[in-house]
Formats: sequence, C-alpha cells, structure tokens
Amino acid sequence: MAASGKIGVFRLPPLPTIREIIKLFRLQAVKQLSQNFLLDLRLTDKIVRKAGNLTDAYVYEVGPGPGGITRSILSANIAELLVIEKDTRFIPGLQMLSDAAPGKLRIVHGDVLTYKIERAFPDTIRRQWEDDPPNVHIIGNLPFSVSTPLIIKWLENISLKDGPFVYGRTQMTLTFQKEVAERLVATTGSKQRSRLSIMAQHLCDVDHLFTIPGKAFVPKPEVDVGVVRFTPLVQPKIKQPFKLVEKVVQNVFQFRRKYCHRGLGMLFPEAQRLESTGRLLQLADIDPTLRPVHLSLTHFKSLCDVYRKMCDEDAQLFAYNFREELKQRKRQDQEQEDDTEDCEK
Repeated sequence: MAASGKIGVFRLPPLPTIREIIKLFRLQAVKQLSQNFLLDLRLTDKIVRKAGNLTDAYVYEVGPGPGGITRSILSANIAELLVIEKDTRFIPGLQMLSDAAPGKLRIVHGDVLTYKIERAFPDTIRRQWEDDPPNVHIIGNLPFSVSTPLIIKWLENISLKDGPFVYGRTQMTLTFQKEVAERLVATTGSKQRSRLSIMAQHLCDVDHLFTIPGKAFVPKPEVDVGVVRFTPLVQPKIKQPFKLVEKVVQNVFQFRRKYCHRGLGMLFPEAQRLESTGRLLQLADIDPTLRPVHLSLTHFKSLCDVYRKMCDEDAQLFAYNFREELKQRKRQDQEQEDDTEDCEK
C-alpha cells in the first residue's frame, strides 16, 4: 500500500481521567499553596490553542499539578515538554503521562522561582531578539500565591534577556486571578491600573485572552481566573534598568488615591523632598495633580528618564529608601524619649 504522505500526529493512548488520577493518588489541593485543579480538558485544550501553534515547539509548563494542561500540550504535536513541579505528590501521575509519551515529557522536581532553564532546550532553537519569537512557549496554571512574584521575575528576565528569554522573545500563556489579569492589561485611567500594568506593558504586548469561571476548578476558588498571553517587545517602552523603573512605579502607586507628586516624593530624602520632587515633575513635564492611574506609559518614561539623570548626578540617590529613613527617625525618637525618662529619674 502506498504511503499517504501525511505527517503523523502524536496522540496519547487511553489514560485515566484527571479526576481518576486525583482519586488514584489521593491528591488534594493544598489551600495554603493556592492550588486549584482544572479538570475540564475542553478548557485545558483552549488554553493550549490560545498559546499559538505549538507544532514542533519546546514547551515549559509550570505547576502542572495532576496534569490537565500537560495532556493538552502533549496532544499539540510538540517537540518536547519540560514540566517543573515542586509538590512531590504530583510526580507519580506525571510519570504516568511520561510513560505514555516516550521522549516527549521531561519532569523536574523543583521550584520554578529558582530553576535555571537557560540550558534546558537546544541552542539551535535560539533566535535573535529582533527576530520573530522562537518556537519556545511557557504555559501554566499558576497557584495564586506565586503568580505575581513569578511574573515580576520573568519581566525582569525579559529586560535582561536571560532566563527563559535566552532563546529570544519567548511567549507566555499563564493563568491569574481575574483581578490580577485585569490589572495586567489595564489602560490609562482604568481603576485597575497598577504597578503590574506598567511593568508588564512597557516590556510586553499583553492580552487577556479569556476568563475561566471559578466553578471550573476543584476546589472552587472564590474568584474567576483570567488567561493572559505575554509577547515580549523588541524594544521596551521605557529604556531604563528594570530596578529603576520598578522603583519609580512602586513609589507612584503606593499612594494610588493621592496626587502623583505624593508617591514621587518618596524617591527623595526628606531634607530635599520638596525641591527634588518639583524638579522631577518639571523636567518630566508632568502635572503634579494627576492621579497615578492617569499616568500613561509616556509619562512613566519621562519620569524614569529624568530620575535616572538625577541618580547619575547623586550617586547615593538610587539607594535611598524612605522606609529606612522613617525607621531610623523612629529609633532616634525612641532613644530621645528613653534619655528624657532617664534624666527625670
């Protein structure tokens, strides 16, 4: 019989359902770890479809748990899937999937916050930053407790072009609490506008793809879940070091209901606060009575550029932390009170 000429598509053999896996290995979500299992394979398939064309892709899945999204990824004709799981209870179920997909699934027992992925995949798949994204994808149903610190870590990796981004502009498709997803994509003037909005959008195209109702998870969380895709930009909107941008943005949004000059003032020691804040706003051409949510990426670019120049003029400025100054003043006040009490005795 003549060959059909069609390329074979990998299919998983019949396996226990995710619900059966949970029962077989007596798995329970740990509330303290914000674990929630997604059992509906139609939804896990949708997450994987929204990640893009995964044919011959190298995929890095974080927090696979009982393996729902893992199955959908393995069915997407990938080259290889690397999963990293911190909870040892899930390893046997994942190993069952690995046995069913020889050479496709690699399991690492470890912590995604510390795992070094730079050498996980072949050097041949690397792309120049200016090129199209590489055929490498990060996909994950993130525990709520780790989602924000993890995306901040990966955003810093993007700015440095290291970690998962040594391969190029690696795309990420991740789950977050709906509120966090809304913050990530919030536009200027939105009540959801936040530190995350600026940090993500100045480095990535960010899309809130769809929302999964909380009732689709086991156990059911108190909130719905947003699926968000990140595509790193060729050029960041703010061309300053990540830590500097983060410091400016954090200070602005810590007083989100106040005028922006209130938070910006905390960038400077008290003795020079009024003068330096006025200079920063004047040079950046920013109305001091704008609220933080009304500051655009262009506004933040101007603020970061001017603040960088001020730091270059004053070598001690960037290291300044107003909370440390406040603590020191409280200690001094306490010491003075103690001295006064001693004298009265």
